Amino acid sequence: MGLFERYLTVWVGAAIIAGIILGSAIPQLFSVVASLEYAHVNIVIAVLIWLMIFPMMMQIDFSSIKDVGKKPKGLVLTLVINWLVKPFSMAFLGWLFFKVFFASWVEPETASQYIAGMILLGVAPCTAMVFVWSQMTKGDANYTLVQVSVNDLIMIFAFAPIAAFLLGVTDITVPWDTLVLSVVLYVVIPLVAGAITRKVLDKSNDHSRLDNLLAKLKPWSIIGLLSTVVLLFGFQAETIIAKPEAIVLIAIPLLIQTYAIFAIAYWAAKRMKLAHNIAAPACMIGTSNFFELAVAVAISLFGLHSGAALATVVGVLVEVPVMLSLVWFANRTRHWFDENEMPSNTISKVHGE
Repeated sequence: MGLFERYLTVWVGAAIIAGIILGSAIPQLFSVVASLEYAHVNIVIAVLIWLMIFPMMMQIDFSSIKDVGKKPKGLVLTLVINWLVKPFSMAFLGWLFFKVFFASWVEPETASQYIAGMILLGVAPCTAMVFVWSQMTKGDANYTLVQVSVNDLIMIFAFAPIAAFLLGVTDITVPWDTLVLSVVLYVVIPLVAGAITRKVLDKSNDHSRLDNLLAKLKPWSIIGLLSTVVLLFGFQAETIIAKPEAIVLIAIPLLIQTYAIFAIAYWAAKRMKLAHNIAAPACMIGTSNFFELAVAVAISLFGLHSGAALATVVGVLVEVPVMLSLVWFANRTRHWFDENEMPSNTISKVHGE
């Protein structure tokens, strides 16, 4: 394990601080970068995430994807957590904290908007960063791809009805441009590029050239992660400094939700006797959020400067540090799972993992 990997939490903490400082010192620069977006998807952030997930896409063995259906438990776990548990637990926690615990500190209308933002986060399972968390927990790349793809397919049909039901509104307009662009950017393009790269480099099927490229890309993946953290916190530096109390109040139930959902999913994965390289990504998918979609819907429904939009932004800010802590926990508890059942992908077999 290299210096960056060993002290990754320290580097992320430094990146958070750097982002807030730089965002406060040179807000104009971050405003320009933030404006480089299409359909609420920031192009710079997209490139950095692409840099992070591309190595995992190169590890996908298409000939092994057909075997995923033989072991559907991990997929079932992800779907149950994402669509039958997470949206409703998020709505409950939002109500509990902002209508009960924090009722005397927050105006009723503002509280309702915070709850709405939290609900939108809960109904939008992650598409992009899941590949990063899966790679960091040595997840099965083939299985992760199927899990994300099935979730994206269900989200097309389930997002609007569940969000409308929990928000108590009659009509939710799904920002299809955001949804489609995100899937194309974070799944289709890197998947095709990874497949082409794998085919070109691995003609002899000895994996040596592919392994060499993966080793060279690893530092760049970490740089991409840290740069993403700097930008995310830099974009919201002024908000963090101007409304620290609001950030803290919103972050509390979001943190409880995230850790609780992971705990439920991880416990269930162990009871279901899933292999760790399927269990860990399954829990990560159920825990993280598709924040571009949540932010886009919050802005369209409630406005750019609404409490709902702020709540979705806080979800963005807390996600990376929290997910890194869960990655650390998942890696430290690998021995809880029966490694003998681990269905390794091709690259894993080469390394003997």
